[in-house]
Amino acid sequence: MNNELTQLMEDNLHHVWSERNASRRRVALEGVYASSSSLFEVGEIITGYDAINEKISNIVSGMPGDFIFTRLKPIIINNNVGRLIWGLGPKGQPPVATGMDIAVFENGKIKSLYVFMEDKS
Repeated sequence: MNNELTQLMEDNLHHVWSERNASRRRVALEGVYASSSSLFEVGEIITGYDAINEKISNIVSGMPGDFIFTRLKPIIINNNVGRLIWGLGPKGQPPVATGMDIAVFENGKIKSLYVFMEDKS
């Protein structure tokens, strides 16, 4: 089961968060997230496929076109919780931003995703 949850977090990073096309991202969301899933950012809770898709669209539309999310360290799965350390920046370059995702899984999908941005100051 750990391998499937690890792959789920990889799919979330590459097929959800790195996808610029909202229609393709929406399809990927259904494969990765539970139907009643929530995305938690500091001070904000976004629930449901459409709201999560809109939130990600707003984030990626503000990024340069060559920016992608990459995994910086191995994903760790602890029972029904996963941790992914990521970077954001141009492909093949050092990241300009870093952060961490904590996922809570339910029935083989992400039920809750907590997103933490690192403060570069």
